[in-house]
Amino acid sequence: MQTRRLGRTGLQVSEVSLGSWLTFGNVVDVEGTATLVQQAYDLGINFFDTADVYAGGKAEEALGRALQAIPRRHVVIATKCFFPLSEHPNDRGLSRKHITESVEASLRRLGTDYIDLHQCHRPDPTTPIEETVCAYEDLIRQGKILYWGVSEWRAQHIVEACGVADRRNAYRPVSNQPQYSIMRRQLEREVLPVSEREGLGQVVFSPLAQGVLTGKYSAGARPRDSRAANDRVNQFMGAYLEEGELAKVDQLRPLADEVGISLAQLALAWCLRQPGVSSVIVGATAPSQLEDNCKASGLRLPDEILDRIDEIFPARPPQA
Repeated sequence: MQTRRLGRTGLQVSEVSLGSWLTFGNVVDVEGTATLVQQAYDLGINFFDTADVYAGGKAEEALGRALQAIPRRHVVIATKCFFPLSEHPNDRGLSRKHITESVEASLRRLGTDYIDLHQCHRPDPTTPIEETVCAYEDLIRQGKILYWGVSEWRAQHIVEACGVADRRNAYRPVSNQPQYSIMRRQLEREVLPVSEREGLGQVVFSPLAQGVLTGKYSAGARPRDSRAANDRVNQFMGAYLEEGELAKVDQLRPLADEVGISLAQLALAWCLRQPGVSSVIVGATAPSQLEDNCKASGLRLPDEILDRIDEIFPARPPQA
């Protein structure tokens, strides 16, 4: 497993990281979580991502228990806040109050004294960015978090946050967690170049397009043990399962065969071809999935293969 710097920081994160969205505390039980986390660590993964809202906090709890068997200094723990956790008006968003209380709750659930990377799960149009920046400044100085980042922020929001931090001589965000895959390339238009200019590393989620880029849904198939067949976790898959999209995914399989790798490895290596991508987050419910995914680290795809991928799933040009 190779590592990369998280943005311009000195923090080294594994090229492949393990996430917990829709898995830990949900379709993967506590024992299964412990098995996957230990396997991930044994395969060289040091970066584990979660969020306070995943499975109503149960994902953080399951990850925290699993990580107790691994020396704390050897892992990088990332979590997030923004989405409502109750009906109370202050139990959401990016106010100083909610960020502070969310961090305290995440520390308890994760069973740790500090969080390596705390992320704004989405931008908050109701809270001044100055308040959010100052909240993170305080938490970093208190030693409760080491770095802060954002998730699914537009380029203009990233620029604004960095500008506020600079004017206040405060800590800047160091990362962005966007959706990015062969099938979803919007990141390349504005967010990626702006992030590279501002020094934010990308920690991308859904690099396998909810599992579609593993090829398991070829010709419209929906295996019984797949995410698409599980109504508890398939609510975000609709657009990926359109007939035309699946037909294009089938065209990728021969490319993976040509270079002797799995389709999943092709998809992950394609994301990692971008120097601005620090890590790709994968979710797993079985050890075999994790082992296959980790083999994408260090792969370099030939230019000819990259060109043919562009023909199947072309990038959109930047807006004028």
